[in-house]
Amino acid sequence: MAQQNRHYLILGSTGSIGYAFAKEVLQQGEQVTLLVRDRKKAEKLFPVSANLQFAEGDAQHKELLQQLGAQATHIFHGINYPYPKWQGNMQRVTVNVIDAAAVNKATILFPGNIYNYGLTREITETSPEAPNTRKGAIRAELEQLLKQAAAGKCQVINVRLPDFWGPNVLNEGIAPVFRGALHGKAMPWLYRNDIPHQLVYTPDAALAFYELSKLPQPEPYALYNYAGEVVPSIKQWQAQIAAMAGTKPTHKLYSKAMFSVLGLLMPMMKEISEMAYLWQNTVLLRDDKLRQALPQLHRTPMPEAIQDTLQWFREYDAK
Repeated sequence: MAQQNRHYLILGSTGSIGYAFAKEVLQQGEQVTLLVRDRKKAEKLFPVSANLQFAEGDAQHKELLQQLGAQATHIFHGINYPYPKWQGNMQRVTVNVIDAAAVNKATILFPGNIYNYGLTREITETSPEAPNTRKGAIRAELEQLLKQAAAGKCQVINVRLPDFWGPNVLNEGIAPVFRGALHGKAMPWLYRNDIPHQLVYTPDAALAFYELSKLPQPEPYALYNYAGEVVPSIKQWQAQIAAMAGTKPTHKLYSKAMFSVLGLLMPMMKEISEMAYLWQNTVLLRDDKLRQALPQLHRTPMPEAIQDTLQWFREYDAK
């Protein structure tokens, strides 16, 4: 049952994790405001609901964000720019989110990732940060901004996550896998598909965020890892997806050499090439702290999660 005094302002609701979180809190009956740049796009993703309101605009609009923050008890910071546009944009929008949260002493819910650590085999909440890429350094900078804000302006819950997958995850790493399975075409991956890889189903991560948002936190800056699930290999996972789609798997690997060449011409390819270590190695989050805080938290069984994601892509691509 929703608590009447909670009001969630969600940024990035048409993206992967923001979409999943918005769906979760709406399903829970919470009061929700979505700040969106394209209202028509958002209305296609979210049906009309008495507890949902849309605000059209950009999170870079500081005054608008502060107006919306005045009624929010929680602000979900799901804003994510394309890799080549991270520098400057991610810092500015995070400062805007902090200032908006300060208006009502709201709690910022921040989806973290593993970029802060560089090549580290296992990550706990106390692992030392050692970013070895520009994007890792930016992520560390964003978290430092949030830690400073938690010293007096607001509360922060940072949940670190591995690679996303699920409904409305439309990045070029995940969407072609499900579309390839549905249409009997190649299912691509980067660098290696023969080693264990950690993934998180976005509805599961959204539920973890929601349950944490209801708990009193012992510290103003609360950091958790959420491990999701480790698949034995991407090749095996893709074969499972294809089998459930009723097709035969066709695997396709993009090599490091290819990305290096394309990076000379395409900024996005250069940015992905910088992160190659994440697909060439198995990097694992440990989430003992989260499991202690939420011992009843469940994970969607893989077959069910795959089936729901395939169905979402069937319906989305048919529109």
